[in-house]
Order: sequence, then structure tokens, then C-alpha cells
Amino acid sequence: MVQAVRSTLAILVTVAAVAVLVATLVTPVLQITGTSMTPTLHDGQLVVSLKGSNFSQGDVIAFYYNNKILVKRVIAGPGDWVDIDRYGNVSVNDQPLDEPYLTDKALGECDIDLPYQVPDGRWFVMGDHRATSVDSRSSAIGCVAEEQVVGNIAFRIWPILDFGPVQ
Repeated sequence: MVQAVRSTLAILVTVAAVAVLVATLVTPVLQITGTSMTPTLHDGQLVVSLKGSNFSQGDVIAFYYNNKILVKRVIAGPGDWVDIDRYGNVSVNDQPLDEPYLTDKALGECDIDLPYQVPDGRWFVMGDHRATSVDSRSSAIGCVAEEQVVGNIAFRIWPILDFGPVQ
């Protein structure tokens, strides 16, 4: 009987340790704070991110900035040219960006010279709530380097009514 309890406890501890490692290293769970990604993501939602460094235009990523984790959308990659007009219309490499995830466009807080070329090894990111988001349009944040990235935001898991993939 004592042997069975020890064996069961050892298995439970091992499974718990593996689950914590996977959750921390492979698929971190993050809580959204703020409104910079509305209407896509809302304050208080829990999301799962997937580790990786292959990002495409339109992907939502989490990254470290000043000991915080920020969540923004990838607009352009290394070497791309980004331009934003005074109405908030975004072009990448002289092609207007189709952004069905936006409800309102705005130039927002922009103190960089446009058009802007994204440096090598970095990504230009913007929040979906353009009027309030502080992102790559601001020299305070700038473009995101690969070593800052936590991962792609893949799923909303809480609240349960919002469960599903993040588009």
C-alpha cells in the first residue's frame, strides 16, 4: 500500500513538473492588460502563446519591453518600408495594408520619420486600437528584436465564451 502511494505521488509530481515546463517554455499563458489590442483582445482575457520566431504580417505577438510583456500585431518585417498617412492608412512596400481587424484607423502617437525602413532582425508592430496604442510608431518602443519575442498569440482561453483562435 505504501509503495503504491509513493509510486502514484512520484508520477503526479513528474507530470506536474513536465506541465509547468511546457507551460513556461513552450506555450506561456498570458493575461491581456490594457486596451491597445481592442477589438481583437480585451483587458483581462487569458491567451496562449506559441514559442517561435517565424512571424508573418498580421500575426499577433507578445514581446518583452521594460520588464513588461506587450501584445501587438506584426505589420512589417526586416527590410520592409512602412508608411502611414495622416488618416491612419498603412502601406507596406507601397502596398496598402488590408486590415479587417480594425474598427477605427488613426495615426496615433507617431514620432518616427515616415516612410520608415524596418531594420534587419526586427519587426514593426502596431496595436489594433491605433488611437491609444504605443508601438513601433513611437521611438520609445521602436521595432521589436527577435530576442524580445515571447511568441505568437494563438488562442484565447478565458473567458470561456471567447475561447478560440486569435485572428
